[in-house]
Amino acid sequence: MTTDSDDLPSASVPELPSEGLVLLDVREPDEWAAGHAPEALHVPLGELPSRTGELADLPDDRPVHVICRSGGRSARAAAWLNAAGVVDAVNVEGGMKAWQGHGRPMVTDRADAPPEVI
Repeated sequence: MTTDSDDLPSASVPELPSEGLVLLDVREPDEWAAGHAPEALHVPLGELPSRTGELADLPDDRPVHVICRSGGRSARAAAWLNAAGVVDAVNVEGGMKAWQGHGRPMVTDRADAPPEVI
C-alpha cells in the first residue's frame, strides 16, 4: 500500500488480497449493472453521506478498499470517509479498469451481456 501526496492510502489491484477483501464500489447504478466485483458493496458517490450507516456492518479489522471506474471518484470517497472517521478507507488505483485488466472476477446484473466496465 502506498500513500499519495495528500496522505490518502492507496493500493494497486495486484496489491489487493484475493480473499477477505472489503470492497466499496462508488460508481453510478448503470456502471455497477454493467460489471462489478462479486463481493463488492455498492453505494454511489453522491449517496455516500446519507448511506454511511450501511458501512457500520463492515468488518472493522480490515480497511475498506474504495473503487470506481478509474480512481478519481474513489479517491474523493476514501478521503471523505477517512476525514469523517467513518471507516479506514483505501483508494484502489486504476479502479475497475485496472481490476478488469488484471483479470479479477466480475459479474453483471444484465442477462444479455458479459460483464464490462463502462
